[in-house]
Amino acid sequence: MRFLALLGALGAITGEARPRKPVVRVVFWGVLAMALTAGIGRVVGRSA
Repeated sequence: MRFLALLGALGAITGEARPRKPVVRVVFWGVLAMALTAGIGRVVGRSA
């Protein structure tokens, strides 16, 4: 999750924006995507 926050901050700095919203957005959607992927993996029996 820290790496997602770092990527959000890096993108904001690169785009000359305030980092708060991009960091929250990247972390939220990144965690959601990972959870969804893990859930699908459990359903089909291929979870790590």
